[in-house]
Amino acid sequence: MGCDRNCGLITGAVIGAVLAVFGGILMPVGDMLIQKTIKKEVVLEEGTIAFKNWVKTGTEIYRQFWIFDVQNPQEVMMNSSNIQVKQRGPYTYRVRFLAKENITQDPKDNTVSFLQPNGAIFEPSLSVGTEADNFTVLNLAVAAASHIYPNPFVQVVLNSLINKSKSSMFQVRTLRELLWGYTDPFLSLAPYPVSTRVGMFYPYNNTADGVYKVFNGKDSISKVAIIDTYKGKRNLSYWESYCDMINGTDAASFPPFVEKSQVLQFFSSDICRETCVHFTSSFSICKS
Repeated sequence: MGCDRNCGLITGAVIGAVLAVFGGILMPVGDMLIQKTIKKEVVLEEGTIAFKNWVKTGTEIYRQFWIFDVQNPQEVMMNSSNIQVKQRGPYTYRVRFLAKENITQDPKDNTVSFLQPNGAIFEPSLSVGTEADNFTVLNLAVAAASHIYPNPFVQVVLNSLINKSKSSMFQVRTLRELLWGYTDPFLSLAPYPVSTRVGMFYPYNNTADGVYKVFNGKDSISKVAIIDTYKGKRNLSYWESYCDMINGTDAASFPPFVEKSQVLQFFSSDICRETCVHFTSSFSICKS
């Protein structure tokens, strides 16, 4: 009985030692194989997992808006009172759901160029109201005209057109009109050719953003999806110094093996500049 017990202990110890040795050998090999597979699959070229998810992202991307609603337009116009506003939002849209177009690989510099079609779908469940909600806002066309054309004679003409179009310094518009465009009655009476459509993101739907040219990662996976040029440029000519540079990705994807200490840079064409995010904390989402 004692012998059986001792034999069992020795056998278990031997097997454990053998497994530990194999584990010590196989773990680095396994890690190497995993990293090799990742390096192959994250390259942005036809046939890889990354390319499929990159062309049309499977993750839902949202854009939220908060609008400042003017509460005292008459007091401002009549008495030059300070503007009082109320922030309303969020109003949420799903974006970046359309597949990239005109995808072209350039093997000379290991880049891939593309156009990103624009589209926005309103998400009522993630919004405080509807696209038909009204807001009192500054009439940009009327406010800008007097500053663009300071000549006294032109001012008389402009005031006549403003009155004729029944426009004023403030106007009431729906969320849909403010974001995606409306026909301005004042601009419609302009005696020379001008665009009569006004909107913060007009035109947007049925348009495309780009051309983007990004690194595909074939020479280095640390550069996967990082923008090389946007519309053929590495600088925007809008800002001074570093702010004017186009850095990072388009935020749809990032290189692999990202560390928590890293700063993720991405470029937003909507605000025409780069921005970044820092890791602060982790969290989990439990679904029943």
